[in-house]
Amino acid sequence: MDLSFLPIIGALILSIIIHEVAHGYMANWLGDPTARLAGRLTLNPIPHIDPLGSVILPALLYISSAGFLFGWAKPVPYNPYNLKNQRWGEFLVAAAGPGVNIVLACVFALFVRFGGVLALPDAFFEIASYIIYINLLLAFFNLLPIPPLDGSKILGGLLPVHLERKYRELGNWVEQYGLVATFIFIFAFVYILATPFHAFIGWIFSLLTGFRL
Repeated sequence: MDLSFLPIIGALILSIIIHEVAHGYMANWLGDPTARLAGRLTLNPIPHIDPLGSVILPALLYISSAGFLFGWAKPVPYNPYNLKNQRWGEFLVAAAGPGVNIVLACVFALFVRFGGVLALPDAFFEIASYIIYINLLLAFFNLLPIPPLDGSKILGGLLPVHLERKYRELGNWVEQYGLVATFIFIFAFVYILATPFHAFIGWIFSLLTGFRL
């Protein structure tokens, strides 16, 4: 049995978990303990795993050679009304997830770019490349300004108050029909935008590491 995909799925699950934990730590730092009290400020995958989004879908996409990896964890809960900074609180909580993915990608990119000097094994370069790609994908996908992705809350924080309220109403509508809307968007994204998005991620990857995917 070919188990070569397991390190890739493992890197994806861990990157998704770190993304969610970053949201929780930022919310806790800003005064909302909801995620901490729910036991979600941990790298233990059990509290975070969504069976469909964290395991089944990523495995199916990889095994079917879809050319695109995607997944999600259980969203970290937080109460925006507890945030000390009501103007920028949701913006900062939303930005923490993609932000930590970009940091991870940059750190591992340094190892790839300068790993020859450290005489690191080839297996490390392979795993590091997966980690970089996955974290770039998670970061930039979540930065799309489409509810309920993080990018929608980031954009909402940058809009004037009256426009932000209308945008929030759109987000609430999407979340009300979240599962259906999410799957429609995933289908459209994978089959329509996956190729240019992958090319963009590949360009960022090359810029960071000096190597092409």
